[in-house]
Amino acid sequence: MTWRTLLRTRASCWTILVRLIVGLVVFFPEGIQKLVFPAILGAGRFARIGIPYPDLMGPSVGVVEIVCGALIVVGLLTRLAAIPLIIIMVVAIVSTKVPIWIGQDFWIFHLPKLDRYGFWSMAHEARADFTMLLGCLYLLIEGGGRCSIDAKLAGSAPDADGGRVA
Repeated sequence: MTWRTLLRTRASCWTILVRLIVGLVVFFPEGIQKLVFPAILGAGRFARIGIPYPDLMGPSVGVVEIVCGALIVVGLLTRLAAIPLIIIMVVAIVSTKVPIWIGQDFWIFHLPKLDRYGFWSMAHEARADFTMLLGCLYLLIEGGGRCSIDAKLAGSAPDADGGRVA
């Protein structure tokens, strides 16, 4: 895979809306909050969920969300930035939504105190998680769109045989 292949995107400029909701509305501010409010949203929350090494994982996930969120907002290395965020969302779903669905602890992850459990409770609690997962999958597949730094760089990146692409 070449840099041009990684950066190339045929998606419309409207992809910026997906980038803004994924990067600016969710991941960038959530990452900051994991660092600013660690007891509530960072290491403390990770410990309550049952995530191993919460004092390391909380701030690490926060930094990844800030950096990848910012990259997605500007459309730089969009596909690469989407990958760790996809992993974060899969872990979030498995660690927090599966216990709600089954109504008990799951593997190492603890069941939160809610008024109700089961499929509909999980579906309600997971709506933002699934939205972010699908948004990140879209960005992984389509790239940052024509109005991204990726698109500008792909236009001047060397192709596979070293020549410039117009």
